[in-house]
Amino acid sequence: MSRDLMDIKASLPTASGTASYISLARLAARTGADVARLPHTVKILLENIARRCGGRDVSVADVESLAHWPNGAEASLAFMPARVLMQDFTGVPAVVDLAAMRSMMQRAGADPERVNPFVPIDLVIDHSVQVDRFGSSGAYADNLEWEYRRNRERYALLNWAQQAFDGFRVVPPGMGICHQINLEHLGQVVTLRDGWLFPDTLVGTDSHTPMINGLGVLGWGVGGIEAEAAMLGQPMFLPKPVVLGVRTRGELPPGTTATDLVLTLTQMLRAHGVVGKFVEFFGPGLSSLGIADRATLSNMSPEFGATATLFPVDANTLKYLRLTGRGNIVDQVERYTREQGLFRTDDDAEPAFSEVLDLDLSKVEPSVAGPKRPQDRVALAAVAQSFQAAAEGEERLHVRGGAL
Repeated sequence: MSRDLMDIKASLPTASGTASYISLARLAARTGADVARLPHTVKILLENIARRCGGRDVSVADVESLAHWPNGAEASLAFMPARVLMQDFTGVPAVVDLAAMRSMMQRAGADPERVNPFVPIDLVIDHSVQVDRFGSSGAYADNLEWEYRRNRERYALLNWAQQAFDGFRVVPPGMGICHQINLEHLGQVVTLRDGWLFPDTLVGTDSHTPMINGLGVLGWGVGGIEAEAAMLGQPMFLPKPVVLGVRTRGELPPGTTATDLVLTLTQMLRAHGVVGKFVEFFGPGLSSLGIADRATLSNMSPEFGATATLFPVDANTLKYLRLTGRGNIVDQVERYTREQGLFRTDDDAEPAFSEVLDLDLSKVEPSVAGPKRPQDRVALAAVAQSFQAAAEGEERLHVRGGAL
């Protein structure tokens, strides 16, 4: 953790005891920066580097620069996620690499147990189970049994890895897809580790990792090599972030769904251009959106090209944590996020974003779109007219083709 070169360490009492944390309020006082007006995305990134200030990759100048975002001088932003999420496709090869490193250490006469992931790893087996039996009450158990038989060596390796490596967890097959498990179980919103509290952040080896941003956890998808680098302690060097704010108001009309909303948003953001940018929602309209709706929107980040789509922590986040059996962490999540200015309310001052778009939820209407081009949204009421126009256009092309 930080050597506290900037004297910004503080203590926070929680239901589980007193913990240390890097205070963004103290950081603002030390640097003269208006940290309170920063987007939540930038606050999370700022805390991330401030906590590691004075180490190999982060200097005081780096922290001061990001604190004055977007006007700070160009500086390094060495992001280190709190954890890494992997699926079986990339996770199993990563375990093999770790095992190979331990073998090399042993051959060199060193202690192989020194080789461990630098940050915790969650490996979710969600692509393996085949459907050999169906339509019976015992099909689920039979299919899982066949999966373990077919891939016995793989599961023997993973069972060994869970016992051999610190901070390595495996979610067995048949439990669900990795992003669902991440949202409903693995995500902690605020991490407590070695006596320190800090935001839960991650990178994952799937493009739809940003679904977790619906819970207020900043994370995005990376390649297997980048994930392994983070796993071994190599930070990700990011450019100065560009954060687009989506100002929300109103509520979804009766009869509309999260799918209608996400098609509307995708069309809007694709037209504006958000490739390589962070998107963050704000405004009173968020109070009417539950975590399921938020996660649906965040999940579409790859479709409109954003790095991640963050929904700040608020009362709906705490409600969802209780609903999904994580009531024991609600106290520390609420205390920490309120203390750090990371808890959203309808009365908040508007953050200073790079750009802002408006989204009136009350004007969202039932819509349809093709699976490969979600940005080509058509309002349900206009589908017949759109279909007729497309058919007439096809007929004209056919006549011209025939004439040629």
